[in-house]
Amino acid sequence: MEAARRGGYSAQVSLTTSPLPDPADMYRALVERDTSYEGVFVAGVRSTGVFCRPGCPARRPREDRVEFFAGARAALVAGYRPCLRCRPLEPAGASPAWLVPLLEAIEAQPARAWRDADLRTFGLEPGRVRRWFRAQHGMTFQAYARSRRLGAAHVAMRDGSAMVDVGLDHGWESLSGFREAFGRLAGEPPGRGRARMPIHLGRLLTPLGPMVAAATDDGICLLEFADRVELPLQLRRLARFVGGVASPGGHPHLAMLERELASYFAGRQHGFSTPLVLAGTPFQEAAWRWLLEIPAGETRSYADGAAAIGRPRAVRALAGAVSDNRLAILVPCHRVIGTDGRLAGYGGGLWRKRRLLELEGAKGR
Repeated sequence: MEAARRGGYSAQVSLTTSPLPDPADMYRALVERDTSYEGVFVAGVRSTGVFCRPGCPARRPREDRVEFFAGARAALVAGYRPCLRCRPLEPAGASPAWLVPLLEAIEAQPARAWRDADLRTFGLEPGRVRRWFRAQHGMTFQAYARSRRLGAAHVAMRDGSAMVDVGLDHGWESLSGFREAFGRLAGEPPGRGRARMPIHLGRLLTPLGPMVAAATDDGICLLEFADRVELPLQLRRLARFVGGVASPGGHPHLAMLERELASYFAGRQHGFSTPLVLAGTPFQEAAWRWLLEIPAGETRSYADGAAAIGRPRAVRALAGAVSDNRLAILVPCHRVIGTDGRLAGYGGGLWRKRRLLELEGAKGR
């Protein structure tokens, strides 16, 4: 995504008035570089005058030299300047400036077979690029570029191009090599995989951390926080329900979603116009449609949902369907709370659920 490669929109949106966690817990997170605390606090270091995000790789400060803030704005007001290593004024996971030209070149030439020698023409050391892609995408640069190339090839085949032409035009030296590579991606040879729907994967930056989005021509079919351990399982389930092949790549629906998420986190809108694909069992889809009916600024209980879909005794099943929601924020499962009013059951972490409800003006203990 173009804005994501430039660093995305500002992380300085004020999302919370929540009390900070215990200082001992925050210091432990800072020392252990625990990125699960991203978005919860920033740390000001008195001895250097800088403030950092929890995962900052800089030298660990002494506990008596640290004070904690709910966000960068408060740290700036207190007189601290942003750390140049962890860049707390940017969304977590933002692409570094040294990598942006390469990412733009990949998007401009998705069919190109990128080599280590090509990286050096950008003044990049291949090992450094490899480490960044492993940390941010869970794969090497070569694996990412190959997946991007296969996705472009799949789209070309769907548009009617001959298989042999597609393989050669997208950097494979032989049809057998293209067949083998496509088989690893799709689990079947290109002759059969041609008919499967392309699923375009994008990485979006938000003030609550990076998110992975997926789109087909019908709409957005996945939006999840990138650090969710269930994400690989969700992608496999999505491919099964949609009958598609997932690979990195841009799509107009992803671009529209990126713009609307920026507006959402800026507090300018709570609803979304980007088309959605609800891909699940009939019961799951009924539960997700109920979630879409919950207005921003309001909350419902699982019992409310079970009654609303005509299955008042299926509270546990309803909770399971809500948990299986693959469209975080868009299908607002964060608006479901316990019958006692307490927050419960959010795969992205309860701190994110609390921030989303606060952004929308809803209540929940």
